[in-house]
Amino acid sequence: MIEVLHPGMYSSVQDKGRFGVAKQGIPQAGYLDSHAATLANILLKNNENDALIEITFGQGRFKFKTATYICITGANFSPKLNGQAIQVHQVYYVAPDDVLSFGKRSYGARTYLAVQRGVQSQIVLGSRSFSPGITSQTLTKGALLPILPIQEEEVINGFSKVRVSKTHFTTRYLPCFKGPEYAKLNKVQQGQLVNPFTISEDNNRVGYRFQEPLKNKLSSILTSAVLPGTVQLTPSGKCIVLMQDCQVTGGYPRILQLSEIAVSMISQKIAGDKVQFVLEE
Repeated sequence: MIEVLHPGMYSSVQDKGRFGVAKQGIPQAGYLDSHAATLANILLKNNENDALIEITFGQGRFKFKTATYICITGANFSPKLNGQAIQVHQVYYVAPDDVLSFGKRSYGARTYLAVQRGVQSQIVLGSRSFSPGITSQTLTKGALLPILPIQEEEVINGFSKVRVSKTHFTTRYLPCFKGPEYAKLNKVQQGQLVNPFTISEDNNRVGYRFQEPLKNKLSSILTSAVLPGTVQLTPSGKCIVLMQDCQVTGGYPRILQLSEIAVSMISQKIAGDKVQFVLEE
């Protein structure tokens, strides 16, 4: 078991998410930074879809009731094990009663705590991912998360560690593709789309809204499918990048679609950061 001593600002259990349930109006959910989450599972020799803990803006504290191996990837919030600093992107052994804590932000917005063989929380509609209205929304103080015993063969074989470029966290450039309604934009609007945008305070697992508006005279569209990474143009001219907890349909023009890596990169941005769309053919 892992005991949540302090959940931090916003922490939840996530895997790849729910698929095949959009027709029921159920969001995909899943980890926001698939690049970081997948790396944590690879380093632990887990299955790619094993569930882990997504921690937004650090601050969390977790006590291990069971010995296991852990790996922290994504944002760096100065992790400490029993008060001693440890590194991200490296596997560590934790013993019963060990305490893992997160502190001062170095870079990024979301960090991922993975354990050997994954967090064994309840499977709901094919996924362990937390999702508002479907499961618990966030971890709470005192919550107990089940984990599996150590696999001894992994102790013998050992684990890898890697260095990760900070470009994933620092670049402003987001690769994307033209959305279904892109062609309805005039040349001026299309030109404005490749200018820098500033991330507003209104950003979360549902979507990221930008501060700068576009001149928008487009009409709403018939309700149509949207995905994580869809960029919608609202009547006010503000653009929204939809994220993993977004709705499955929407009535705003879908002017761009972010690539999977771009969704991961923007999930590590905070309010005030600049981003810039890079159109790919």
